[in-house]
Amino acid sequence: MTNENKKFVVSPENPNGVLVDMTSEEIAQRKKDLDAMPSELDRALNSLRETRNNLLTKTDWTSSSDLTMSDAMKTYRQQLRDATTGLDTVEKVQAYTFPTEVIK
Repeated sequence: MTNENKKFVVSPENPNGVLVDMTSEEIAQRKKDLDAMPSELDRALNSLRETRNNLLTKTDWTSSSDLTMSDAMKTYRQQLRDATTGLDTVEKVQAYTFPTEVIK
């Protein structure tokens, strides 16, 4: 394998982006690193889950053993837990609308 430099795209999300000089070994390692990265769908779902988890955390106090959770809150929390059901494309994740927050 030769060590001559070649141009290689740094980011798969921006194929028209910056090209840098890399050796064949560096290119091989970069490709390996890119293959290990989560897909665009995985990144979108992770972002949605983070938002969903924050919304659930805001209502965790309603599940205290000394409180009776309202049916509306039970439904809201279940809708949040079901947020990723059926979301199998980036477009579906981006189009998802969270349920309306229930106040107590």
